[in-house]
Amino acid sequence: MVTPRLRPRKLSEPTIARLPVYQRIAEGWMRRGQSRIDSQQIGELAGVTATTVRRDLAGLGSIGTRGSGYDVKVLNDRIAEALGHDREYDVVVVGIGNLGRALVNSSNFLIRGARLAALYDIDPAVVGTTVAGHVVQPLDELTESATVAVICVPASAAQAVTDRLVGADIHALLNFSPQVLTVPLGTAVHYVDFSIELQILMYHLNNGTGPLGGGLLHSLGISTPNQTRAS
Repeated sequence: MVTPRLRPRKLSEPTIARLPVYQRIAEGWMRRGQSRIDSQQIGELAGVTATTVRRDLAGLGSIGTRGSGYDVKVLNDRIAEALGHDREYDVVVVGIGNLGRALVNSSNFLIRGARLAALYDIDPAVVGTTVAGHVVQPLDELTESATVAVICVPASAAQAVTDRLVGADIHALLNFSPQVLTVPLGTAVHYVDFSIELQILMYHLNNGTGPLGGGLLHSLGISTPNQTRAS
């Protein structure tokens, strides 16, 4: 059971999205034996301004020193605490097709403190097979009261799977299915859709609004349909 705890300050959604990037930068710094990093260095690597970095990290409390930057171990630990990586979680995955298998076999799938508890599917050819050290169980036998469920099923099955998970008292869902889910109040859903992410990336490439800078497609010799018609 996960017990609630107080945060020093409520973080905005954009800040929460950037914190894992900052943490990976800190981890990389530590692997190279570097002990300190400043906001300018973090910003350059993360693709944001130093001001944004300082504002984001200010929400974690006093961890930096003006003029000398951040201790990377303290920075890493404080971000881990803010994101809940210092706690323990049970994770179940529903849908062990190509995507589900790729996820559970990835070394980067689980965060620190997370434990893969069970795998579920409805395909008779998949149920009973062993994936990532776990025997895939039929969804009808879902009894695992986990903290988080990862949904990797077709859009047509996503809502029924969600209803089953909520009924099993699982109220944190990571949804890879291209389907907007209806969930009761108190259930958190995070959507991961590669096509949407690609569209966002292409917007930044076309409009120069991201850290890559303006005119990147043009500089690479790639013409958009509008440019092609205009020429």
